[in-house]
Amino acid sequence: MNRQSAIVFLVVFGMIAAAAGLLAHAKANQKLGLPGVKTRPLPDSQNLEVLLPTDLPGYKSEPREQASAVTNMLPQDTSFGQRLYTADNGFQSLANVVLMGSSRSSIHEPQICLTAQGWKIDDTASHVEAVHMDRPTPYDLPVMHIIAKRTAQLDGRAVPECGIYVYWFVDADRCTATHSARNLWTAQDMMFKGELDRWAYVSFFAVCAPSQEEAAFNQVKRLIQTAVPEFQLVPRGVN
Repeated sequence: MNRQSAIVFLVVFGMIAAAAGLLAHAKANQKLGLPGVKTRPLPDSQNLEVLLPTDLPGYKSEPREQASAVTNMLPQDTSFGQRLYTADNGFQSLANVVLMGSSRSSIHEPQICLTAQGWKIDDTASHVEAVHMDRPTPYDLPVMHIIAKRTAQLDGRAVPECGIYVYWFVDADRCTATHSARNLWTAQDMMFKGELDRWAYVSFFAVCAPSQEEAAFNQVKRLIQTAVPEFQLVPRGVN
């Protein structure tokens, strides 16, 4: 190794060491941020209950328990909220919120859960789009709109189904539909504020017949517009 190469090596090594030191310092001194959704403490637990609305005009709702496969896989301080909403016309959608605690591993790729349940995601039809919200102030909520397909068994017959899966992430003051923005903001806040953003992963899921995807999404969108202002605390700062 010549002298110039040695200098370059030392500079790069020093930069890596400095970055590692900064990250270690930030992690050791970080505080957990506030959630961007309404919660209340659970009795005799370190966890919270995410308060999805029980009464919405035009809908009936019922609470649903998180599957043990989900709760056993995620960190113990992960919090949840889940309800099934049924519209007056019979349309159903499952609303689910996963709220991280002190570990970022509470939030995972949503596509993992879908594929584990036998759904095949149509990547060409899935995309980010905006759902316009009027409350509590006009803004556009960025959501990931996923269309998935599978074959289910009904009375011994193979029946094709389509799944409409809509999700986004929200912390104390921001919303995003992408992991890249969430990860960037998390790194920035850990580095410069010493704060670990407490992200919530919000999703709405509905099943429909083939060729009914657009109509089903429009109904999910109306449910989002009705329900989200009741439990999400962040109407601005979206990306």
